Amino acid sequence: MEDQELKKHTVHHTLAHSYLVYFILLLVGIILDIIFDFKIFNYFVMVPVGFVFLMLATILIIWAQKTGRDFREIRQELKAEHFCRGPYYYTQIPTQLGLFILLLGFGIITNSFFVIIFTVLAFFISKFVFMGKHQRILAEKYGSAYIEYIHRVKF
Repeated sequence: MEDQELKKHTVHHTLAHSYLVYFILLLVGIILDIIFDFKIFNYFVMVPVGFVFLMLATILIIWAQKTGRDFREIRQELKAEHFCRGPYYYTQIPTQLGLFILLLGFGIITNSFFVIIFTVLAFFISKFVFMGKHQRILAEKYGSAYIEYIHRVKF
């Protein structure tokens, strides 16, 4: 039991570090935008697009979190289908994707070049540094069912 608690803690630590990268790079982007004030869009044209991104991202994050809570209630033998629920049917990282879209929408609304650039950078760092570790922890915890899920859902 203690070993599983440690793994859960490690999964959450990995995710927390990933979210911290987003936060730090967002702050760096905001500071650089304040210093350099480099604009990339006709401000009024892109604001509705940014708001659509914010709304879609919020829905995706809430959906992912609700689905994740529902997953804990499964008491039978795990199969890959158990992981293919809600937004996890389409992507292995719906919360990360939602956070990316949310910050991208913020960058578009504020017409912030550096926020957009650093949001893209944070997504790639998160995807290729932290999510690999996250997958290894979950594969160790859930075994072949999770590995089969990883092969089914590539992104």
